[in-house]
Amino acid sequence: MKTPAILSMTTALTLCATVAMSANHPVTNELLSDEQVFTYRIGDEFASIDPQMSEDVDGGAIVRDIFEGLMNQDAEGNLVPGVATHFDANEDKTVYTFYLRDDAKWSDGTPVTAGDFEYSWKRFVDPATASPYSWFAEEMGLVNVSAIIAGDMEASELGVTALDDHTLEVRLETSMGHFPLMTTSEPTFPSPRWVVEEFGSSWTKPENIVSNGAYVLSEHVPQEKTVRVRNAMYWNNDATIIDRVEALVISDENAALTRYLAGELDRTEVPTGQFNSLSKQHPEEAISFPRSCAYYYFINMTDSAHPALLDQRVREALYLTINREVITNAILQGGEFEAYTFTPEAISNFVPPENPAAEMTQAERIERARALMAEAGYGPDNPIELDLLYNTSETHRKIAIAVSQMWKQALGVEIVLQNMEWKTFLEARSNQEFDIGRAGWCGPYNMASSFLDLMSSTHVYNDAGYANDEVDALLDAAKTTDDPSESFTRIEQVLAQDVPILPIYHYAGVYMMDESLQNWPVGNVEQKWYSRELYFTAE
Repeated sequence: MKTPAILSMTTALTLCATVAMSANHPVTNELLSDEQVFTYRIGDEFASIDPQMSEDVDGGAIVRDIFEGLMNQDAEGNLVPGVATHFDANEDKTVYTFYLRDDAKWSDGTPVTAGDFEYSWKRFVDPATASPYSWFAEEMGLVNVSAIIAGDMEASELGVTALDDHTLEVRLETSMGHFPLMTTSEPTFPSPRWVVEEFGSSWTKPENIVSNGAYVLSEHVPQEKTVRVRNAMYWNNDATIIDRVEALVISDENAALTRYLAGELDRTEVPTGQFNSLSKQHPEEAISFPRSCAYYYFINMTDSAHPALLDQRVREALYLTINREVITNAILQGGEFEAYTFTPEAISNFVPPENPAAEMTQAERIERARALMAEAGYGPDNPIELDLLYNTSETHRKIAIAVSQMWKQALGVEIVLQNMEWKTFLEARSNQEFDIGRAGWCGPYNMASSFLDLMSSTHVYNDAGYANDEVDALLDAAKTTDDPSESFTRIEQVLAQDVPILPIYHYAGVYMMDESLQNWPVGNVEQKWYSRELYFTAE
C-alpha cells in the first residue's frame, strides 16, 4: 500500500543550491540577513544527545538538528521525508518498508544505510544500552521488543531488518496504522556504529561525534552552552540557511529575558505572568500558540502511599478544588488552557468526554469536594498532611504554593512543599518517595495514545503506580483499530473516575522571538522544529 500523499516534500526542502550565496530567500524573495546565527535559551543541561538515550525536550531539539530519522515533520506536523523518501505497508499494517535516499551521508562522508537504522533500533532496545526511553520501543510494537527489553531474548531478534543498503523492513506484533508517525521521535534516529564502538559513552563529545543531520556538534560546555554548525555532508545542505545554532543554559527565566532584550538571544520563554505586559510592549515579538503538552500532578497510589490518597473520594476532592482559571489567568497569563483531561484537545482526532467538573462553578466544585472529604472521614478533627514534590523552577514553585493554599483553604489539607533539582527529583519520583508530585508531558507523536499510554499499569513513567484492567485493555485495543478515538475518550472517563492524576493545564508555546526570525512552526503542536527550516530576514 503506497502512501505518497503525506510524503510530498515541503517547499523548504526544494530550495535551490544558491541559498548560501543569495541575498534573497529563494522562495519568498525576502531579503536575508548577512548573519544567520540562531541563539536561544534552554533552562537546564540536557540529559543526552545520544539518540537512543535522549529523553528531554531541549536535548531532543539538538538531536533533531544533528541527526535525521526516517521521517521528519513539516510546519503543521505532517509527515515529510527524512532519510527515507517514502514507505509502504502490507494490507494489515504489520509490515512497513522504508526506502532510503541514496545521497544521505554521515558527517565523515560515509553513506547512511538501512543497516545503520537496524543497528540503532536494536541498540535502543538492548538492556545493555539501558535507554531511559526504551518504553517507547514497546509502544512502537516491534516484533519481540518486550521480550528483548526484559532480557529474555537477544536484541538481534528485534523485528527490523536491512534488506539492502537502502531498504529497511519493520515488522510489528499487531496492526498499527500510526506507526510512521513514531519514526519522527529522536530515539529512532540512527547512530554510527563504528563511532559508538570506538568511543563508548564519549562518542557524542564534539571531538568524537559523527552525525547525519543538517548540523554537526562543534562545541559543548556543560551547564553553559551547546553549539552546532552546518554539516557540509548533509544531503540537503544547499537548502539550509541558518549557519550556526547556539543553545545557552540559563536557568533563571527573568535573567534570560534580560539577555533577550539586550539582544543576546533570538528566542526565550516568557517568564510566568509577564506575557500580557510584554505583548503590549513588544507586540511583534511576544507569541503564544497551543502545544500538545500537559502539566499535572500525579498521586502516589502504591503500597508506600499516604493512606488517605488510596481513597478515591480524597483524590477527587483534591482534583475538584484546584482553581485552574487562577493558575492560567493569574499566574501563567500566557494563553495556557485549563485542563480537566490528561490529553490536550489540540491532539489530532481526540474527542474529550463530557466532564461534569469542567461545567461546575468553582464554588460548586468546592462544595462537592468538602462533601467527599467528609464522607471519607477527613476534616478539621482529622486533617490530612501531604508532601508535594516539584523540581526547581520559579513557575513550579508559584503553582505549588497556589495549589497548596487552595487545598488548605477549601479542605484543611496541609501541604509540605519539597523542591528538588532535576536528577534528584526524577529519582525520588521513580522510587515513589512522595505523596503528590509534579509532572509535565509532551506527546512524542500526535495521537492521544502518546499521553494515555502513560496510564498503562506497566509504563515506566506511570509514577502514580496506577493500575486499571479496563484502561490496559482499551490501550491494547486502540493499537489495532483504524479509529481508536472511542477508546481514548473512554480512558479519559475512567481516569476522571479513578483520579490517579490531577490535570492542571495544557501548555502554550509562550516565547519572546526576534521578529526577523522567520518560519517558526507555530502550527506544529508537537513543536518538532528544525533549525534548517528557519532563517533571518534583514532588518
